[in-house]
Amino acid sequence: MEYLQKYGYVPSAEQIASNLQSIATNLPELPPAGILKTCFSLMDLTTLRANDTPESVKALVEKANAVPEALPGYPMPASICVYPNFAGLVASARASAQLHVTTVSGCFPSSQSFPEVKVLECRRAVQSGADEVDIVLALSHFLGGDERSAFEEIALIRKAVDEEADRLGRKVILKVILETGLLVRLDLMAEASFLAMEAGADFIKTSTGKVDVNATPTAAYVMCEAIKKYYEASGRKVGFKAAGGISTAKDALSYYYIVHSVLGEEWIGKDFFRFGVSRLGNSLVSAIEQKTVNYF
Repeated sequence: MEYLQKYGYVPSAEQIASNLQSIATNLPELPPAGILKTCFSLMDLTTLRANDTPESVKALVEKANAVPEALPGYPMPASICVYPNFAGLVASARASAQLHVTTVSGCFPSSQSFPEVKVLECRRAVQSGADEVDIVLALSHFLGGDERSAFEEIALIRKAVDEEADRLGRKVILKVILETGLLVRLDLMAEASFLAMEAGADFIKTSTGKVDVNATPTAAYVMCEAIKKYYEASGRKVGFKAAGGISTAKDALSYYYIVHSVLGEEWIGKDFFRFGVSRLGNSLVSAIEQKTVNYF
């Protein structure tokens, strides 16, 4: 484990379980509306269905656009997350550039293809208007024991994304999905976190939402501890994104307090913390309003 040795980090299952139990025990029964609204502002509203159409994607964007009028006092979500072929549609339909265009790219969700195909898809996503590109760590390399190839593939995509962004006079965020449910072991989650960060990830993300086990508090805690170790060694802040199965206000609060506990207040904001969600919005609004709300 090259990176665990480099950063002097070995995740302790017992200590992490104890810390998570403490966080869960102390979750407020009636969380402040301000915290719930912060969670709302961290959402990457996501639609990644085989039957997505231009009409269905545009309808989601229009819902996000209408938040200031329909939900007075609520912040805008951070982004709309779609397949790369819809990037241009989201970019043209959004009411404000503050609502980012996020695309999953690089042969999401399996990352099982040729590196040049992944690079081309990421380039095309940026050309089409993506502000953020979410790719998947090549588990074929990483779990096969070839960490160098996994690193080089991320670095190659990082370079391509930056080249296209520079040409267009923009900055584009790169998120790397670790697919922690398939890594299973805590040391592998940590090793993958460090590898992705060293290769240039702006965010590390738990999951695609397309496997049996997606975001878990344990994986989140390990990833946040790795982010902290990396920041202490490098001075570069990397963001954390929880995705896959986060559907209730209580789920969001759990991850909010994990990030706050491990990384601190500096990480609480859309620049360094996101939720990848399709159903969470209604739960957050319902918790704030103390009644059932089905807006999204």
